[in-house]
Amino acid sequence: MAELRSKLLFRMWADLAEAQDVGAAPHGHRRIYYVTGGAFEGPAIRGEVLPGGGDWLILRSDGAGELDVRATLRTDDGHLIYTYYRGILRGRPDTPDFYFRTAPFYETASEKYGWLNRIVAVGVGTVEPHRVSYNVFEIV
Repeated sequence: MAELRSKLLFRMWADLAEAQDVGAAPHGHRRIYYVTGGAFEGPAIRGEVLPGGGDWLILRSDGAGELDVRATLRTDDGHLIYTYYRGILRGRPDTPDFYFRTAPFYETASEKYGWLNRIVAVGVGTVEPHRVSYNVFEIV
């Protein structure tokens, strides 16, 4: 069996609007965070995170947060890339047991960046007030 290997795809950050706190709903405590902008940069791709995406977060009864994110990226040469991902967030950012992982997928009609349609990636995230940041790795 092959060993799991990865390489940096890009570093990304996204600024977030104030949370819309829906409250304790049937599936958990729902909060919605809308993206107001951001950027990404890596060895083979860079650009901006466009406003309008968001995270439909559920805070579960077991203490974990379940992420459901959708966003649009625009490369520095004008190509659009849709990204969507699920993830898990647990613990407080200021503690050693903090865990923030995502599994992003990409869709684009661009021939130049079409290789993104055919990869699996993993993101390792951090949280700041009104901002999330990720190191995103392609699994090779």
